Amino acid sequence: MPKMRSKADLPSKTCASCGRPFSWRKKWEKTWAEVRYCSDACRTGSRDAARAKQSNTA
Repeated sequence: MPKMRSKADLPSKTCASCGRPFSWRKKWEKTWAEVRYCSDACRTGSRDAARAKQSNTA
C-alpha cells in the first residue's frame, strides 16, 4: 500500500477564472495538464457574471 501524501505535497494551480489556488484531485490524474478551472462554476463563467454584477451594484 502506498504512503499517504499530505495535501501540501500535492501539485497546485491557479484558476483561470477566479484566480484562486486549487490542488490536484484524483479525478484529474490523467488530465492534470489540461485542467484550468477549479470548479464547474468557474468553467461555465457563472462566478465571473456574479462578480461583475456585484461590482456594478456597489
